[in-house]
Parts: sequence; C-alpha cells; structure tokens
Amino acid sequence: MTVQRQLQCFFFLGAVFVPFFIIFWNDLRQGTFYPHMASSQDFTHLKLRQAHRRRIIRDLCSANSSFNFPGKFKTFDQIPNKALNHLIVDDHHGVIYCFVPKVACTNWKRVMIVLSQNLKAPNGAPYLDPLDIPVELIHNHTVHKTFNKLWRRFGRFSHQLMHHKLKNYTKFLFVRDPFVRLISAFRDKFVTPNENYYKYIGSPMLQRYANISSPPASAQEAFAAGIRLSFTHFIQYLLDPQTEKKDPFNEHWQQMNRLCHPCQIDYDFVGKLETVDEDTEHLLRILGLDKYIHFPPGYENRTAVNWERDWFASISISDRRKLYNLYEADFKLFEYKKPETLLNE
Repeated sequence: MTVQRQLQCFFFLGAVFVPFFIIFWNDLRQGTFYPHMASSQDFTHLKLRQAHRRRIIRDLCSANSSFNFPGKFKTFDQIPNKALNHLIVDDHHGVIYCFVPKVACTNWKRVMIVLSQNLKAPNGAPYLDPLDIPVELIHNHTVHKTFNKLWRRFGRFSHQLMHHKLKNYTKFLFVRDPFVRLISAFRDKFVTPNENYYKYIGSPMLQRYANISSPPASAQEAFAAGIRLSFTHFIQYLLDPQTEKKDPFNEHWQQMNRLCHPCQIDYDFVGKLETVDEDTEHLLRILGLDKYIHFPPGYENRTAVNWERDWFASISISDRRKLYNLYEADFKLFEYKKPETLLNE
C-alpha cells in the first residue's frame, strides 16, 4: 500500500471514529453512557427472565408434562367462585393482581387501591400515595374489587365478563420460596399474640398436638402462662389429613397455585419476593406507571431463606419430605430449588 493510500485510510478512519470518541468521552465524563447501556441490557435480561418463568409454568401445566398435581386439569370455569377471591381487578388500567399473603401483598394491595381510585381519603379525593392508606383498610375485603364479587353481582353472566378481562387485562402475581413463606406465616400469626388466629386455629392446635385439653381462653393468657405453639405443632397441623377435611387451608399457608390458578390463568408477569425490587420496577414500567406510582419500600424483618435449617431442625426428615410433597407444585411451577439438604440430611 502506497504512503498516499495509507494517509487516505488514516484520515477516513479519523473522520469516522473521532466524532464517536468525542461523544463517548463526553457521555462517559457526565456518567450517561454506561448507565444507558446497562439499563438497556438490564431490561433485556428482565424480559428474558419473565419469558423463562412463564415458559416453566406453561410446560408443567401442559398435558404433555408427566408432573401432575391437584387442580392441574381443571378449566377456569370449574374453579369455585370462592377460590377466585384473590384476583383483584383494576378496570381503570386493565390490571388483574392475584395476591398471595406473605409475598409483599400489603404493598401491592396499596398500589391497587391507588390505581383503582375506589377508596377516598378524608378530604374526599382518591388516595395518590400508597403509604397514605390506613393500614386497617388495606386488607379490608370490601375495598377491593375481586372476581368473586363479579360472580356475586352478575351471577351466571360473570364468567363471560371474567374471560373478557383475563384476555385483555395485564395479569400478574408475586410468589416466594414455599418453605420460607410457611416460616413467615408462622412467625406472623403464632410467635406473637394474635387473638383471632389463636381462637380459631391456635387453641385447637394446642389441644390436638400439644395435648393441652383446656388451653387458656386467649392468646394473651396463653403467652403469660408460657404456653406457645411450636413450629413442630404447625407442621403437624399442615400434614394432618383431618385439617383440610374440616376447612381449606388458611390463605397464609394455602399453596400459591391453589390461590392463583396458574394452569387456568396465563399470567403476563410472574414476580418473586427474592427479586422484588427488580421485578416491581420492571412491572411498573410494563404497565406505564413507573413515573406515577412509587412502590412502598420493603420491611427489614423479612424471613430469610438461610433461616430454614434452624426452623426445621426439630422437624423429622419424614415430615419434611411429606411437607415438600404437599407444596411440590409450588416449588416446581415457580422454579424454586428442591431443598435437598433439608430433605436428606
């Protein structure tokens, strides 16, 4: 190559790359170049994560899958109307949220109240900030519009309306490691005095599994006398076949797939408590609400996965395996690792 040709190539490359370098350096100096790239890459990663989570559910719910579990082959119309009570509807934004207790549902219910504008503040205006909503109203079932209420209002015509909403609205849920969720539920309802749960669940548990024929009349009295339900009693209660013969599991420990019916409802978004910050930001962005809704911060006293070994120390290996079988569909559908150490140590 002649010197003249080399000089021409040099000037050509310079004309192409020098402006790019100037722009790159200016963006880098101002801190705008790499964040933009990272944001784009992160969003792509989050979309792929969602596609993967949804594909796992579809594959396991398929008739071709060898994994079977109760309710898998039901149609949506075969689900009892009471079992649709966890599907909260916001018609203003076309959103359906299936809430799972002990999985950030308090904060998501706050958000749904703000979106629906159904609840008015003392000044007569709808709540705009989720944190402004009084705690006692968040879990009040009269506040939220659910699929079960649609049935009560429209009767036999409700299913056509439900199908329309399921087809056209954005549907989402948030899930959590099943065993950690059980620990969280036990801590919340039985580690500190809870009169309602003590009266209807705790006191009968003490009679049946702790051999206390006449438990104290109230949770406060029981705690004062040093009488406490143990986690072992709770697991015995869950594994006892008589428990569900009397009543379905309480929503705080009912299997997540039984609350939200992922084989009958094709969810557009599956969030996890373990990745709640990323998932929430992603979902609000999908809904076009990221600039309008500030998701309330999580709480510090969150049950951690690494607590499992300590909590299950008093549970026999046999009962641990039975418990896994009871919640196996949740582990597999929502892709949580089988806790081999707990089940085989």
